[in-house]
Amino acid sequence: MWSSIIPLILFVCLGIAILIIFEIRARREKNNTELLNNAEQATDVATEQRSEDDGCCGEHLVCERETLLQTNAEIIYYDDEELDALAGIAAEKYSQEQYQMIREVFETLKASDVPGWVRSIQLRNIQLPLDIREEALLIVVERRKA
Repeated sequence: MWSSIIPLILFVCLGIAILIIFEIRARREKNNTELLNNAEQATDVATEQRSEDDGCCGEHLVCERETLLQTNAEIIYYDDEELDALAGIAAEKYSQEQYQMIREVFETLKASDVPGWVRSIQLRNIQLPLDIREEALLIVVERRKA
């Protein structure tokens, strides 16, 4: 009798485990989406306030006036010359090693350097992976609030 019940119990447990895993992933995706939406809303509010205050166009991740850079500005390097090899490559096409290069540079930056670094990356035609872009955006938004 137990020999026929044990596989059934294992099958039910496996099904429950799969449901839990899918629920966790769904909640994480929802949280990530909410975080991104909140960051975008905060950026929109900050951009509106900034554009009313000083005429910033609000079309860039980093306001040109905040970083004191112009579109024809000279590129400033943040000890990250190796990232130039990523110019023109789509962020989703980065290898794990390329992603780690960007992550390492990003994690060594001071918060005050992030807006200028992002502008430098844009001028160099390097795309940031989505998660690093979101983190940088949050830092920029926090700096604008301060």
